[in-house]
Amino acid sequence: MAVALVKRVLDSGWIAARSTEVKLTGIQLTTTNPPSVGPKSPWMEAVVPGSVLATLVKNKVVPDPFYGLQNEAIIDIADSGRDYYTFWFFTTFDCKLSADQFLDLNFRGVNYSAEVYLNGHKKLLPKGMFRRHSLDVTSILNSEGSNLLAVLVHPPDHPGKIPPEGGQGGDHEIGKDVTTQYVEGWDWICPIRDRNTGIWDEVSISVTGPVKIIDPHLVSTFYDDYTRVYLEAAVELENRSSSVAGCTINIQVTTELERDVCLVEHLHTQYLAIAAGKRVHYTFPQLFFYKPNLWWPNGMGKQALYNVTITANVEGHGESDTWNQLFGFRKIESSIDTKTGGRLFKVNGQPIFIRGGNWIVSDGLLRLSRKRYETDIKFHADMNFNMIRCWGGGLAERPDFYHYCDIYGILVWQEFWITGDVDGRGVPVSNPNGPLDHDLFLLCARDTVKLLRNHPSLALWVGGNEQVPPPDINNALKQDLQLMPHFQTVIEGGGKKLPVSTALSDYLDGTRIYIQGSLWDGFADGQGNFTDGPYEIQYPESFFKDDFYKYGFNPEVGSVGMPVAATIRATMPIEGWQIPFFNKVAEGYVEEVPNLIWTYHKYIPYSKPSKVHDQILLYGLPTDLDDFCLKAQLVNYIQYRALLEGYSSHMWSKYTGVLIWKNQNPWTGLRGQFYDHLLDQTAGFYGCRSAAEPLHIQLNLATYFIEVVNTLPNDLSDVAIEASVWDLEGTSPYYKVYEDLSIPSKKTTRIAEMTYPKSKNPKPAYFLLLKLYNKSDYNILSRNFYWLHLPGGDYKSLEPFRKKKIPLELTTQTFITGTTYEMEVLVQNRSKKPDPSRHLTDQNNFVTKIQHMAAGDDYDSTSELQPAITNPQENDDDWTRKGGFFRSMSRIFSSETDGNSMRVCEVHGSDVGVAFFLQFSVHAAKEKYQEGEDTRILPVHYSDNYFSLVPGEQMRIKLSFVVPPGVTPRVILHGWNFPGGHVVHH
Repeated sequence: MAVALVKRVLDSGWIAARSTEVKLTGIQLTTTNPPSVGPKSPWMEAVVPGSVLATLVKNKVVPDPFYGLQNEAIIDIADSGRDYYTFWFFTTFDCKLSADQFLDLNFRGVNYSAEVYLNGHKKLLPKGMFRRHSLDVTSILNSEGSNLLAVLVHPPDHPGKIPPEGGQGGDHEIGKDVTTQYVEGWDWICPIRDRNTGIWDEVSISVTGPVKIIDPHLVSTFYDDYTRVYLEAAVELENRSSSVAGCTINIQVTTELERDVCLVEHLHTQYLAIAAGKRVHYTFPQLFFYKPNLWWPNGMGKQALYNVTITANVEGHGESDTWNQLFGFRKIESSIDTKTGGRLFKVNGQPIFIRGGNWIVSDGLLRLSRKRYETDIKFHADMNFNMIRCWGGGLAERPDFYHYCDIYGILVWQEFWITGDVDGRGVPVSNPNGPLDHDLFLLCARDTVKLLRNHPSLALWVGGNEQVPPPDINNALKQDLQLMPHFQTVIEGGGKKLPVSTALSDYLDGTRIYIQGSLWDGFADGQGNFTDGPYEIQYPESFFKDDFYKYGFNPEVGSVGMPVAATIRATMPIEGWQIPFFNKVAEGYVEEVPNLIWTYHKYIPYSKPSKVHDQILLYGLPTDLDDFCLKAQLVNYIQYRALLEGYSSHMWSKYTGVLIWKNQNPWTGLRGQFYDHLLDQTAGFYGCRSAAEPLHIQLNLATYFIEVVNTLPNDLSDVAIEASVWDLEGTSPYYKVYEDLSIPSKKTTRIAEMTYPKSKNPKPAYFLLLKLYNKSDYNILSRNFYWLHLPGGDYKSLEPFRKKKIPLELTTQTFITGTTYEMEVLVQNRSKKPDPSRHLTDQNNFVTKIQHMAAGDDYDSTSELQPAITNPQENDDDWTRKGGFFRSMSRIFSSETDGNSMRVCEVHGSDVGVAFFLQFSVHAAKEKYQEGEDTRILPVHYSDNYFSLVPGEQMRIKLSFVVPPGVTPRVILHGWNFPGGHVVHH
């Protein structure tokens, strides 16, 4: 009887040792002398997937390179030699096969080459970081006991040296290999000492019968305005046996109706006879679907996914192999927009305004996991982004990354492994012909395409970052990635039209456009000149001006990225807690002088002498780290909201898209990030979330006109806008309502000028609240809160405003499933009840479902909470931190009704005014704290944060997080005028 088909991931039980410290051969390690961890043994627990350096850090052999200056204490491969980072990895596994079964040992990614030993038999894994390896180990398997597996991993051939001045990609030698290039250091990361050597992606064993399924290819084509859809599937089949295999191939397409209930949409069966030892290609007849649910990018509709399963059944054996993939029906088209010159993307026939950012890698030591990938991608969806660019100096991202992009609707721009800095355009110029082995590069590229091509989120392939691949590679990629006739729009860039075939088996992909480089063909100036950027602090109003950026699609524009103070304390010694000095220079500008640790972590200042006055000093001179980081968050919010609002202000008239440099850091860097390496969001995260709403009200900071950005495919009617100004005394000197508005689709509409600054005796600093709402029921479609100063002014009057005590009421419902907490907190500013004839939208009942003409269904922008019973602690004093860091609620009580727990907290105060810049955080409850101790529970997903409430206004905030075992969470509310922090839940 054949054992069940199985794929088992080998991600635990690995040990590792430096090759120079192991005196045994691979044959000995996997036969007579298996290693083990011990006091005098060189072997240690290994991180797989991960790098050699990740293993050394885990075992404290070297310090954490991302903490402080500790990377400088780790020897670089240029100084140690490649043997120092050549490591053995060892594990064992059990597997029993029947007579007609086969076992493959699979490596999805090794950097850079390896020798594999299994039960005393040697096999080679050739060079190349981005290629899969599948080894048939059937004949050497020990089916009666443990199988001993040892892998000797060698670093890249050309690890290079790090010049004293650093630079982009070090001395550029790494570009001679097909591997990650950021590892020699860049202006945003320190050098990675082992150059990412290791088993960096999934290792697995898989059992099949006589016939194996290899790299199926799924393509959907659309007709009659997307009502008729055809799914075509091609597959390669290998008969591994010594006789002809009578094989029945099945394809089944199902959709989930509800949990554990699936509807079979299609089932097709075909019989094939496959000769012994041969491979055959088979293309299924097209499967017809009538009005299937379509897959849409984030903000345009739902991400409908179907499960496609292909099975091979062999006569006399039964099920031989199976393959499945979540697949989305969608069509992506791309061309150069004739009006703006920028690259235009359409999904399912609808133009999509691109707002997203650049991505390097989840972790610089390649400690990759599904859990972290899910957090990463959900964060991007939470910011209302719709595209991630996988930068060419990083990875060909992994299937797990793409899986969550499929789930959350994030389009992906995937680059191959070329950068201008390393491949022919850097200083000094090096590797003008790219990697040494062009055949290896193309092998890796083709294998990457096969690995990723069935993901609906994958939008386009790009040859390289700020550079095109060498001519032979570029031409080969153009040929390999030519479009099938159904997906062609126009032949761009002149040149000879490639021969057209309609057979799916003739195409490596066929559904996505290939662009030769990130500055070509509708990106930046389209000609390859360095016309992306800038990468520094800007005046917020600059983003709105016509001359800010000349071209239609900006693939990189960057700015600051200071995290919260808790992250600085968690990632740096006390010397790194010193805030910058502010040195006055010519013309009243200020130069920030950071400490050495901040400089090492690539800090970007909040000033640009001769161009931009210091934006932190607008709030007054910071007094300490907490004050500096809080003021930096104010700037982060304004900076990134203005960036996206500025581009959105010119949507379709001047721009087709923008990608921010960059969304996240693969280490503890201090620039270009919306959440830090510990997974805590900056305020810039929520500035982006606001600005990138599919339907958004905003203030043009250059003209002071109120605008509505409607990226949706449907017009809006019977809507109104409320604009109210609030001063620091809690009064509203300016109030306007604009009624009976119609907002056209796919357009930014100018409404009216906000004239308060031109009024008699305007206040030097003030708040502006804008709301777009349905006139029929006052439900909110978009809300946007600004703090502003008069021209030439500042925000220093906000400093005494911090002393105001604003009364709040917080009603919290908590729902617990296992270790997962879902919370909803209703926050109310109780300082004054506004005039009901003027303020009709204070309850902030947000419209959660917007009809999407393109999607044909409702898009739900919020998640529903599932109730569970919880028993919160009653005595808040038990959780009050000594020394006044946290203050107790003035009154707290809990109640339970209908099985749900509810907790009401009141924060007493006698002042009237705006509750400004409120921020939730979640901590592990402890009675004693050490200085600098990080008690945060991370990550936490918030529906909003760093928000403000005018008098009488309320807002519902949702939180979700997972609590470590044995930890009691405590939710804290901070704010500009709530500096001590208030316990909301424990």
